[in-house]
Amino acid sequence: MTMSLRRFIRHLFTTVWSARRAFPKPALKTIERNIQECEQTHNGQIRFVVEHSLDLVELLRGMTARDRAIELFAQLHIWDTEHNNGVLIYLLLADRRVEILADRGVHARVGPSGWEPIGREMEQAFRKGDFELGVVRGIRAVCEHLQRHYPSGDARPRELPNRPVVL
Repeated sequence: MTMSLRRFIRHLFTTVWSARRAFPKPALKTIERNIQECEQTHNGQIRFVVEHSLDLVELLRGMTARDRAIELFAQLHIWDTEHNNGVLIYLLLADRRVEILADRGVHARVGPSGWEPIGREMEQAFRKGDFELGVVRGIRAVCEHLQRHYPSGDARPRELPNRPVVL
């Protein structure tokens, strides 16, 4: 079985119900609360998105989790914060792959070497079935970068919703 066929089968059988099992309502509330608490300690913006799988056309095009994260980064206007300090934590559940994308302001200060270890640590938790814990730890790690580079100062309105997005 080729790797692409395995991936196709994983995406075929990873449904919205899979996402709901991994992230039931109480877990989503915990994630939302952690984003909210975290954002009180800095002036950055965090969004968490979990997508159960890609559709057939995206798979046939060879879309990666990173490609999809870039699309969602734009669609959810994470790039549109006043201080260019938005961060997307994206999980493609079928691939168990995390991508963390930051707007240019944050990215210039943290870079890929700051985000990649966070994503890999989250993926390790997911392999153990610890979805909620993996996301909460990821949020807190992202939060540490944002506290360092965007310390809390003048009260700024929350530009992005804290509620997780489940696609």
